[in-house]
Amino acid sequence: MTKINSICVFCGSASGRNPAYVAAAERLGADMAGHGIRLVYGGGNVGLMGTTARAVMAAGGKVTGIIPEFLMNRERMLDGVDDLHIVPDMHTRKRMMFEAADAFVTLPGGIGTLEEVVEQMTWAQLGRHKKPIVLADIEGFWQPLVEVIHHMNRESFIRDGFEVRYHVARTAADILPTVLSSAGDNGEIAGDADTIAKM
Repeated sequence: MTKINSICVFCGSASGRNPAYVAAAERLGADMAGHGIRLVYGGGNVGLMGTTARAVMAAGGKVTGIIPEFLMNRERMLDGVDDLHIVPDMHTRKRMMFEAADAFVTLPGGIGTLEEVVEQMTWAQLGRHKKPIVLADIEGFWQPLVEVIHHMNRESFIRDGFEVRYHVARTAADILPTVLSSAGDNGEIAGDADTIAKM
């Protein structure tokens, strides 16, 4: 099984209405630190982003934050991050997060979170990587997305051989085990950084 050294966590810059979302972020952060897995995330101090990063650091774990310059005030950089990168734009942020991560976890979030995970699903669908993608379906948050993907399949917009590869964790306790159990086929990107930069 391929070893997971780092996980990129996509999640909201808000905390959401359900306290279970914050609890899941705290549990995931503590679990990652306990397994010596570095967090790669968007660098902010707000919402589930900040909760996850603070939980990792509180448990003695390592954090890489990558934040665009124009979001530094809106998302407020988290003090104490041991590896912080300020980048010029969102595309650079996402590319660096991809390159630094061995797997992806998506906690609840908004449009930006959805865009980030769907982009990784698309790159995997096109054969650009085999890194595990896990939806943290806390209290069914991601079920509408799962149903949309199933609907695309039923309507033949996702063809055989181009399946969308992802895993679903139903509870906070299941998130990290789901990542680790799906890591057997974890591979490197099929192409160089310039290829991703043009996608």
